[in-house]
Amino acid sequence: MGLLDRFRPGRTGKAARAVGSESEAHLREWAGARIGVEAFVEPSTLVTETTVVLVAHDGEWTRRRVGSPNRAKKLARSMKIPIYDVQLMGYPQRMRDHDSRERILRKRSREQDLRRRLADES
Repeated sequence: MGLLDRFRPGRTGKAARAVGSESEAHLREWAGARIGVEAFVEPSTLVTETTVVLVAHDGEWTRRRVGSPNRAKKLARSMKIPIYDVQLMGYPQRMRDHDSRERILRKRSREQDLRRRLADES
């Protein structure tokens, strides 16, 4: 691969296709294990291909590359879940709420670990 090959359009190799199929498998498995899943398509950037974010009813989410918006639509249709364009709809509030809860839980866990270590040392 040349230095600028990743920036040239239409140049995908076997590795890119393999990642796509692994990503689709992960998304199918993830959506199958949760309820109320919706898909949100994110546009491609200079750094990443088009991605899709799956968000469950409780705000838990996962993100994977899918290659193109059409491929994301086909995937969502095959899984029978609604799909939205994140540039038009934005991310759901439940996703942000989930991230906030997880952040608080991680902070509490670190504080508890620190307190235990301090108690063990004294």
